[in-house]
Amino acid sequence: MSANSSGPNLPSGPAAEVFTAAVADLQAALGNLGPEHFGALQALADDVLAAWSQGGKLLVCGNGGSAADSQHIVAELVGHFLDERPAYGALALNTNSSTVTAVGNDYGFDRIFARQVEGLGNPGDVLLVISTSGNSTNCVEAVEAARAGGLKVHGFLGGTGGRLKDLVDGAMIAPSRHTPRIQEIHITMGHVLCRILEVRREAGKD
Repeated sequence: MSANSSGPNLPSGPAAEVFTAAVADLQAALGNLGPEHFGALQALADDVLAAWSQGGKLLVCGNGGSAADSQHIVAELVGHFLDERPAYGALALNTNSSTVTAVGNDYGFDRIFARQVEGLGNPGDVLLVISTSGNSTNCVEAVEAARAGGLKVHGFLGGTGGRLKDLVDGAMIAPSRHTPRIQEIHITMGHVLCRILEVRREAGKD
């Protein structure tokens, strides 16, 4: 089915064209996921499992839709994804509105995540930054704070990977330049990450 066709089972018109184009674009992007994307998830999982084995935690942050992805992934880990098992240590840095607004007011929006990394992160913990552009300044500053604090740092990024690509230990770069597709791939890969972590940890391999 082409992106310019409404398909045999859809009515004609602008809405059907939008639907068909979006589905085709997402299918194309998903089709471009490959070994490098799996490798990035595996490296992230390795670091998170190592942190948990030492009583550490995963910190996650992002803006807008990426903020929603951050708390979604954390909810799957602290609650459960598919299996009934103990809670895992994870925090979304964008969810405490009082902290975010206080830090934003006193230190500037660019510091809202970095300040929390400084206060909550410990050596061996993991920071996952989610940025569709790879250029979010508050994520860059969070990475710098994490580096200074001895944390491992990974990114879910998009496009070319932006500034963050070369600042993190590992990057899962969604193979698209369209923000909606990048976000859809990020949460799909977030679900895959949750399942990898659940299977590996509960199997007692780490």
